[in-house]
Amino acid sequence: MKLSISRALCASTALASGLLFAQGALAQSSGTAVVEELVITASGAKNFDGAIIAETEPKSRASIGAEFISRQAPGQSVLDTINLLPGVNFNNNDAYGSSGGDITIRGVDSQRIALLQDGMPLNDSGNYALYSSQLLESDLVERVTVNLGTTDVDSPTAAAAGGTINYVTKRAAEDFGVRAEVGFGSNAYSRYYGTIESGRIGPFGTKIWISGLYTRNDLFTPHDSDFGAAGQIKKKQFNARIDQEVGSIGEVSLMATYNEARNNFINRFNKATYDRRGVTTANLPDTSMVAPSVCTRPAPRTGLADVDNSAGNPCPTNYFDFSINPSNTGNIRGLSKWNLSDRLTFTFDPSFQYTLANGGGVQLMSERDAQLRGPTAAVGVDLNGDTDTLDSVYLYRPNTTNTRRYGLTSSLIFKIDDNQNVRVAYTFDKAKHRQTGDFGYVGQDGTPLDPFAGKDGYGDAVVTADGSNLRRRDRASVAMLNQIAAEYRGRFLEDRLQFNIGVRAPFLKRELNNFCYQQNTFNAYCTNQTPTPVPGTNDGTGQTKVTFPQASLNSSASLQYGRPRSFTRKYDDVLPNVGASYEFATGWTVFASYAETLSAPRTDDLYDQVLVDPGPENTKAYDLGLRYSQGPWIASVSVFRNDFQNRIERVLDEPSGIAFSQNIGDVRYTGVDGSVGFKPLDTLSVYASASYLKSEILQNIPNATAGVLATKGKAIYEIPKLQGGVRVQWDPMEALSLGVQGKFVGRRFTNLVNTESFDDYALWDADVRFKMDSFGLENTYLQANVRNLFDERYLGDISPNLTGTALAQPGYRRTFILTLHYEY
Repeated sequence: MKLSISRALCASTALASGLLFAQGALAQSSGTAVVEELVITASGAKNFDGAIIAETEPKSRASIGAEFISRQAPGQSVLDTINLLPGVNFNNNDAYGSSGGDITIRGVDSQRIALLQDGMPLNDSGNYALYSSQLLESDLVERVTVNLGTTDVDSPTAAAAGGTINYVTKRAAEDFGVRAEVGFGSNAYSRYYGTIESGRIGPFGTKIWISGLYTRNDLFTPHDSDFGAAGQIKKKQFNARIDQEVGSIGEVSLMATYNEARNNFINRFNKATYDRRGVTTANLPDTSMVAPSVCTRPAPRTGLADVDNSAGNPCPTNYFDFSINPSNTGNIRGLSKWNLSDRLTFTFDPSFQYTLANGGGVQLMSERDAQLRGPTAAVGVDLNGDTDTLDSVYLYRPNTTNTRRYGLTSSLIFKIDDNQNVRVAYTFDKAKHRQTGDFGYVGQDGTPLDPFAGKDGYGDAVVTADGSNLRRRDRASVAMLNQIAAEYRGRFLEDRLQFNIGVRAPFLKRELNNFCYQQNTFNAYCTNQTPTPVPGTNDGTGQTKVTFPQASLNSSASLQYGRPRSFTRKYDDVLPNVGASYEFATGWTVFASYAETLSAPRTDDLYDQVLVDPGPENTKAYDLGLRYSQGPWIASVSVFRNDFQNRIERVLDEPSGIAFSQNIGDVRYTGVDGSVGFKPLDTLSVYASASYLKSEILQNIPNATAGVLATKGKAIYEIPKLQGGVRVQWDPMEALSLGVQGKFVGRRFTNLVNTESFDDYALWDADVRFKMDSFGLENTYLQANVRNLFDERYLGDISPNLTGTALAQPGYRRTFILTLHYEY
């Protein structure tokens, strides 16, 4: 039995609600779905194999559909599936999408891009980071829509200076059915996935699906085998959805996701080290990078903790099990639309999200460390149970974040007539962050005894002589966003002219509490020791900075710290959003848009040694474009300009070695991007995209050492000036389908003075699908995917530097994947 997906919602948006929306109205929220219905033709959006979809919104937008997503490596990250869209560049940390990555859109980094699932914001509400490995299983995604450089008027974010990405969950099917996939591939990869559809059941015609996923693979650090293995990736994910119509009043949906990942970090390298391919400058094997499969260590005399009493350390410092990245994440989201009258509609989309995750490594801690002894006269703490305090013991020291987040997006929409409507929207988003760094113990094999170390309720905490937990940070923060928005939309001149004008007003408040002494943005010193004031200094609160003369054996006594503190920051603005399009000839449309955005400072930017406020970043985005959709062609091209005011970047005060964030002034982006799809035959489709971008810093940046850094006229790091993508899909016979696609990424600078750059690269993928209908297995197929077909050697995700040498994530090797898809 072939699953029959209801067109009502598959063709709608993040909403699981109400009336039957036109197929193209796959927007970011229930409210946006309703208002965008005005600009979608009744026949639905035209697309070629899901790789390109004809857009009608009066702004730069690009989308992909479920058909294209299914041809990518099964289970791949949603962000990887949009990598061929114009202006989009995603650096995947592994071939399977389970260990993270980084994305830019038109050169704007991920912390300035809003990622939404069914209209629910997924960016970390503290630092706006995107976690690509924790996203929804790709088989459950109906469509992904990217706003290039702009937001929707009700975008629930205070940081989307570079656009939005929204992916839409598939609606529950009309009929009972099962989908299942099993896959195997390179690096001991295995994947098991299944979804059960209930069809309409019960007296009210309720529709339900439930889904489960398990995947694992070995992880290799860089591209070359010269460096050796580096651990494993394991992921479990469970999803469910309920769709319920409520007569003619509307429709309600409830969805839930839980994701559990256990990953090892992938080592990063500078360009020189990577180019040497595993040897030192003396052309000898670089053993510091080799992570053996078994880390043999001297056994402790008693107790659980690992101990180092030897002159040498047989474990390399980057041993993979020292650096793990566990996460438990989940969310529940409700979506609804209510028809209050023939003209008045109300939408209500609440959500709750939970996150427990960390990343870190180990620290060789002396049992007589001052941080362990605290203010007491104790000699030290016996960490390994051998009755003395003479040893140095490896302890696991992650930075753990635990978040509980409550959200709501709602709209009240008034239909003036069949071609016009107005709406007002409200967004509420409250996130409670607990950022801790409780130490935990490491076993004799080099493995942390608990992935969440000494966090309350998990592993055994390391207790100091004064009874407190040994920790590397201790913060409690609340981020609260209240946003109101209003919008008018209309179609005129026999639907050839579209026009919308809106305004949103975000109000963000951060309540911040730091219970430790702060060294810099990321490093704190948590202790009950008595501090020593440093005369003539100011930590930004009117108090002196402090030192700890008997500070740690692992920390210099000369370091200065800001005191524990509590404070509040508020950011707000009024942001217009305008767009218009005009079909001046059959199939030809010109469009223009203007939007202003706000990007408030991240939580980490505010926790500094010296209490600072870099202020919000403001952006003005201009777009002018041309579209063509007729016969076998879909094409679009845009010229754009983004003006950033008070651009916030990480800056290093070199004399003190303190990293902090500041406004570097104004930055300008200008460029052109476009895409074209051509389908001359039902069995052949071709897609291509390209973009050119110039970024320019408009002034020099103050620096404590150089006086100023010569950044005027320089480019922002990580941005390829040229990039592009191409895909060809050919179905030579009914049972066989072939696809090949490529992604080209140009040279990227790694610092703001442009003294170092990483080389350009091109990645090619191939996919082959064999349908098994002739064997009596309808809707069942065998699919082979090859990633990095020509085994390109490259550096991907960059950890940039202000002035010097950067580190980067080595690209994954050529990877083979074979998947059996069964559907009943």
